[in-house]
Amino acid sequence: MVEKTDVVVVGGGQAGIAASEHLTKANINHIVLERARTAEHWRTMRWDSLVANGPAWHDRFPNMEFKGQHPDAFVPKEEVADYLVDYAKMFNAPIREGVDVRSVKRKDKGAGFVVDTTDGVIEASYVISATGAFQRPMVPAIIPEIEGIKQIHSTAYRNPKELPKGNVLVVGAGSSGSQITAELMKTERKIFLSVGAHDRPPRRYRNRDFCWWLGVLNLWDAEANPSSTHTTIAVSGADGGATVDFRNLATQGLTLLGLTETYENGILTFADNLGENIREGDESYLSILDLADAYADRNGLNLPPDPKAREIGSDPECITRPIRSIDVFAENITTILWATGFSNDYSWLQVDAFEADNVPSHKRGISSEPGVYFLGLPWQSRRGSSFIWGVWHDAKFIVDHIQKQQGYLAYQGSAECIQL
Repeated sequence: MVEKTDVVVVGGGQAGIAASEHLTKANINHIVLERARTAEHWRTMRWDSLVANGPAWHDRFPNMEFKGQHPDAFVPKEEVADYLVDYAKMFNAPIREGVDVRSVKRKDKGAGFVVDTTDGVIEASYVISATGAFQRPMVPAIIPEIEGIKQIHSTAYRNPKELPKGNVLVVGAGSSGSQITAELMKTERKIFLSVGAHDRPPRRYRNRDFCWWLGVLNLWDAEANPSSTHTTIAVSGADGGATVDFRNLATQGLTLLGLTETYENGILTFADNLGENIREGDESYLSILDLADAYADRNGLNLPPDPKAREIGSDPECITRPIRSIDVFAENITTILWATGFSNDYSWLQVDAFEADNVPSHKRGISSEPGVYFLGLPWQSRRGSSFIWGVWHDAKFIVDHIQKQQGYLAYQGSAECIQL
């Protein structure tokens, strides 16, 4: 017998939990399908030492705080996963773990969708794709498999001890790449970091975390527009949190390189853009300081000045005389770690809701396919959409839309003219 429900939510992470809370409040029957465990990616697709990039007071859902954590602490990944599990239990979210969705198709006859899963078939009037932004690890096809060199994506990295002996090249200088690089530098290895375009916000400024500054400056809620794209951000909460400073890391022994371009016969080449990428990161950093100072002055905030924050060190030799190529064997590089982000995987969602390159076609999560919704995408409605608190607000908007649609469909009257 085919099971029926109003809404099927695919994904039991922060997006799926947020959707379930709002669906529960709206008394809309639904099922959340999770292929593994609730919040699984926080446990098994992250390295051992990872902590949240935002402080505990900020990176959470509105209705529950982290237990036993100082508001300004950066919560370890396992505790973030536990928090999400506890949050789902708070309202008895109908999450079914260990259920993989094979396909979602529109019904041949009648309204709604057929959801084929490893646990049977479900018919639903609406489907919310809550698989988020981190679906398929993306590794550029630059370097072939090479004997003696281990190539892994950042999702497969756990700790330095699990890597083979030898030196490491990290490709990608966003949050994952910069944090893993800083951890690897605590070992005896020589570390190389390939730096692409990135934003580099201050961790703290004038006694406030950058999450607070982006909030009061209305930058978290900056709305998406056609040119809004996911921006690589170098920020870290590790070891209590500090501003990522690539120049400082270079003075400690890190070798900075430009964007990774080609590989041939053991030789890796890099673009001549390292200095440009570093300077553009500085510009994004200083722009936030400028906005923060202007806001503090305009509103008369009694926050301590922080002139040292504007002091930027001199360029190390690897920036002034950039290295354009290296011999991976001569440098004894035995691990290449790709911190290069993710691509989409919607092979299971077989509906007309995509643009070119399998990019979701939507406005604020409402897709071009009536009845299908996306949740947890970068810039879905605002800059903060892919964060825990941001996805909660996007989920409310989507559930409100479903509720309105149900209201129209519940109407049983007619359009007859009534004479008064």
